[in-house]
Amino acid sequence: MGFIILFWGFLVAPQMVVLSWDFDSDKVFRVKLQNENQVSFLKDLVSTLKLDIWYPDSVHHLVAGTKVDFHVRSNQTSFVQMMLERNRTQYEILLHNLQEEIEKQFDGGRHFLKQHSYTKYNDWETIVAWTERMAKNYPKLISRTEIGKTYEDRPIYLLKVGKESGRKKAIFMDCGIHAREWISPAFCQWFVKQAVKTYGKDEVMTQLLDNMNFYVVPVLNVDGYVWTWRGPMTRMWRKNRAINGDSGCTGVDLNRNFNASWGNNEAMHDPCVEIYCGPSAESEPETKAVTSFIRDHLFAIKGYISVHSYSQMLMFPYGYTFKEAPNHDKLNQMAKEAVEALSSLYKTKYTYGPTASTIYPCFGSSSDWAYDEGIKYSFAFELRDLGRYGFLLPASKIKSTCKETMLAVKYIANHIFTFVS
Repeated sequence: MGFIILFWGFLVAPQMVVLSWDFDSDKVFRVKLQNENQVSFLKDLVSTLKLDIWYPDSVHHLVAGTKVDFHVRSNQTSFVQMMLERNRTQYEILLHNLQEEIEKQFDGGRHFLKQHSYTKYNDWETIVAWTERMAKNYPKLISRTEIGKTYEDRPIYLLKVGKESGRKKAIFMDCGIHAREWISPAFCQWFVKQAVKTYGKDEVMTQLLDNMNFYVVPVLNVDGYVWTWRGPMTRMWRKNRAINGDSGCTGVDLNRNFNASWGNNEAMHDPCVEIYCGPSAESEPETKAVTSFIRDHLFAIKGYISVHSYSQMLMFPYGYTFKEAPNHDKLNQMAKEAVEALSSLYKTKYTYGPTASTIYPCFGSSSDWAYDEGIKYSFAFELRDLGRYGFLLPASKIKSTCKETMLAVKYIANHIFTFVS
């Protein structure tokens, strides 16, 4: 500790970058970058202090005009505020005590009762039991299949939702590809429950389940999701849990591991970054489970839906290029009408458009890969919210989030059923 470093003309003590052992009094900041000087300043600040960027997903996506959300440790807060002010970068604090917000999601420890709930977040063991129970209780509408194993040898379950009958069109849905996005698996569970419980009552859903199958993976990144349930210190984990050689860093971003312009960004090849794409396309067992299943069922699958959070967006290909997809106009119209259906319930505002221009360019995503495989109706949701809670959306928001998202998914599915051969 007998040295200091020079950063932007200010002396910074090394202890400024020492990580605290919990998230007590940690904060989440939001800044809007106005010019290139602020971009350069924030990139250096993030790099020097090892700040955890929540939005966008990488420091490499910081450009003028970008809104940036990032997590700041309690022992760094004063320094970060001082630097932002001295560099005339406007900021607001979205979360004042990250530990308190995380503990709220663990519901005072009551999740250990293992009682499944559609209005609370469920751990992996509870979700597994739920998948088994749903298949048992609705044998004519639900079947459960293990489509692969994770890096840590956990099963990856897929629920086929739909009435058994001949050759049918299908939609594939992945949830929980990023571990910390808990609202995503919550929606998949809600979707399955709502689909079967309204069968025979809701005309649209009845018609869909009679004539289509939904292949639903409630949690794709099982190992990462289990890790986020270890406690507050692991709650913000994003990647899977693969050991990356001798790097000392763990995890691959599964949504950068698909063979869709894979690895076409030098920054993605660093095993220590959040968007690490892996040593090769489809290197991860979780990715292989999805791609193998889809290739085996490609004749039937007409739609793909990947569910993420946060930022309230509905996107479609491409993410790896700004070039418009061949059926861009159709996808754009479908996204527009799906967002209108979603917004009709609570007036929640969603933006929509191609991934690259709507959120930021990304390479190796599941939705782009599905599109390139021939599934021409491929979408990615970013569910609530706009950043007030970010990845820590309160359980009290699950019901309303899922109810409105259900309307958008039903619209997309009904359009595919009606118009896609």
